[in-house]
Amino acid sequence: MRWILMCVFSALLSTMVSAQKGGEVSVYCSLDQEFSESLLDEFAKRTGIKVRKTFDTEATKTVGLVNKIISEKENPRCDVYWNNEVGQTIRLKNMGLLEPYVSPNAATIPDAFKSPEGLWTGLAARARVIIYNRDLMAQDDLKSLGMPKGLDDLTDRRWAGRVTMAKPLTGTTLTHMGALFARWGEARTKTFIERLLTNDIYWNRGNAMVMRDVREGRFAWGYTDTDDANVSRLGGYPTDIILPDQGEGQRGTLVIPNSVMIIRGTRNLKQARQLVDFILSPEVEARLAAGRSAQIPLHPGVPVPEGGLRLDMIKAMDVDWEAVGGSITAQADYLKESFEHGRSGRAWPWVVASIFVLGGLIALGRRSVA
Repeated sequence: MRWILMCVFSALLSTMVSAQKGGEVSVYCSLDQEFSESLLDEFAKRTGIKVRKTFDTEATKTVGLVNKIISEKENPRCDVYWNNEVGQTIRLKNMGLLEPYVSPNAATIPDAFKSPEGLWTGLAARARVIIYNRDLMAQDDLKSLGMPKGLDDLTDRRWAGRVTMAKPLTGTTLTHMGALFARWGEARTKTFIERLLTNDIYWNRGNAMVMRDVREGRFAWGYTDTDDANVSRLGGYPTDIILPDQGEGQRGTLVIPNSVMIIRGTRNLKQARQLVDFILSPEVEARLAAGRSAQIPLHPGVPVPEGGLRLDMIKAMDVDWEAVGGSITAQADYLKESFEHGRSGRAWPWVVASIFVLGGLIALGRRSVA
């Protein structure tokens, strides 16, 4: 019954919105274009509002558009930002770049996933999960190791060279690292990172690349998001997921919502509010849950397809999003130094090999001269 009432309310809201046609709105969107563009086109069709869309790239996920918003703060070109996570949203909030708006469609979204000041609202979450290759894990040498269960397996020497993860410099992987800093504190998290960097993890450019490398059998398992894992499943690849850290006394799985907000200084406030209302509707959550992204609804009662996840099926990590945002800002230089300057991935074997090759060439050159 609740779901029916929510759908009726959403339909009425859409009718009201359609009665106020016209104008335009600029939206920056970090949610993958393949998942979001059709929804934005649907909003434009229903309302007659022209939607100017700017999408992110996989390599600069979230950070690219956030930096663009910051660079335009004196003359905003974005009216609505649809972020695929929250950590960078808090960064914008702390810089005073967000316009408060409490959408009527935010009423049934849990308080843990929205700003008490109405500066941003969460929707359509993803979980950080382990994706593994069934064929590889069934081989004798890996089968004997058992199955990975959570974050601690990333630092287990048994898995050295067999695991991949995106560099924690953008997107949800950066948010994940920010959540660890917020939960564990600086000393423990940096110790964890140092152990990661010495365990021969292959550091990918993004979560989609992690998924592809696992499904193609280049690595036994890795950390990615539920949307990328679902794309692999739908493609018929031999992959499954594990919800990490679900045991008694364990930290739980990080659940990261999308977030939507209005940028301070917008010249299209009415249209921006209409777009936020649409994005936060149960209808949009239902479509994102049923689509290839398999996003986890935050509105209660929104149906999920077979194999989909609901919030009540997950032991979620406790998260203070304000602290996460602060940690991302405070640790930005440390993370960049750790993961961009030759300390990550499998760069060191190539560096060592290059030194030996160069040394050999120099020696040969000296013999030739002699």
